[in-house]
Amino acid sequence: MREYVLHARPGWGSAIVEAQLAWYGLPMRIVDVGDLFDSAQARDTLRPLNPLTQIPVLVLPDGQVMTESAAITLHLADLAGRDDLVPAVIARERAAFLRWLVFLVANVYPTFTYADDPARFVKTAGAAEGFRAEVDAYAQRLWGNVEEACGAPWFLGDRMSALDLYLAVMTHWRPGAKWFTENAPRVWAAGRKAAALDRLAAVMERNFPGKA
Repeated sequence: MREYVLHARPGWGSAIVEAQLAWYGLPMRIVDVGDLFDSAQARDTLRPLNPLTQIPVLVLPDGQVMTESAAITLHLADLAGRDDLVPAVIARERAAFLRWLVFLVANVYPTFTYADDPARFVKTAGAAEGFRAEVDAYAQRLWGNVEEACGAPWFLGDRMSALDLYLAVMTHWRPGAKWFTENAPRVWAAGRKAAALDRLAAVMERNFPGKA
């Protein structure tokens, strides 16, 4: 089987796709990109594959390029012919899975896009810091919505899904471990439970060394 090529950076959103490729046992080669915020060369290198110069970028064995982690999540499940990460169409959990998958990528994830480097969007001198604070506060409110919907021990309750892989990665980001443990304990617990799975150990160590 030809390999999947994942353009990635340790600790970034590409870790979510890397975890799924590892979970399914799909052959992959990782191309580490430079810092897309600070390196024009890194952006120029990635731009032919993704004009937004964002990761993850996954090149399929047939040469097709995929971006958008939710689309990749659904596609990999279809290719694998398995429902362990994406509930089957007839599964009771399917609707909730789709709802919260899209919620994470359409609502929570963009708060990092805007606030990681707010100067890209706010050009007025001195305004970027306030903009980041407002976006981070909004992100915390969004995480509150996720916490209300989160089950135990996994996001969907008794069964694991790709949502837990998202949480395993995204809870390493702002607002940080202390905030999650105090304000979103079910989200934190589901993420840590997924991160501790033997099948994902190498992925978590590569992306968050010593912090899985």
